[in-house]
Amino acid sequence: MRLRNVTGSREMIAANEFVIQNPGEWKGKWKDIFQNKNPIRLEIGMGKGRFLITLARQNPSVNYLGIEKYSTVLLRALQKMEEEPLPNIRFIRMDAEEITEVFAQGEIDRIYLNFSDPWPKDRHAKRRLPSRQFLERYDQILKSDGTLEFKTDNKDLFTFAEEEVADTKWAIRSISYDLHADASMMEGNVMTEYEEKFSAMGNPIYKYVIYRR
Repeated sequence: MRLRNVTGSREMIAANEFVIQNPGEWKGKWKDIFQNKNPIRLEIGMGKGRFLITLARQNPSVNYLGIEKYSTVLLRALQKMEEEPLPNIRFIRMDAEEITEVFAQGEIDRIYLNFSDPWPKDRHAKRRLPSRQFLERYDQILKSDGTLEFKTDNKDLFTFAEEEVADTKWAIRSISYDLHADASMMEGNVMTEYEEKFSAMGNPIYKYVIYRR
């Protein structure tokens, strides 16, 4: 069965306590969701949730939000949460293009992009999550000293991402073209499902951490 064809997935998500419904209503008030003033970190395109759930488990004093567009993929993350509920993580089913309508200026402490859809056709470049169009959106919601971390196994997408940074107010703080062979950047690394799969195949993993100049 294909993940995008799970019957009733949207209904199950709508009824789940860990999914924020009508997220636009919480713009500027996300700390109220968690009922504390801890920093909020955001993963865009969180997939089945392994990365974000691991971080939330390791860092109880940090709040985590995960955005996923596809209901049946998000459903897999919710199934993991049923096994081990965590108070510092919530999920949103939405399109990433809408993030500036959901988060206020400086409301997010850190952004993670992991193994994003490469959108290989040139005409779709602006849909790529590390594109300059999305970097402008991140600039609006990320606090002034916040950072963005991007990981992928797709060399072409990573090259594109590097070039996009060069034409913006962003700058690269650290970068690796073979993450798992880079001891300094591997410190504290949390693998996603895709990362584990591709690295086991011998594929290099690319990563950068960027900030605003």
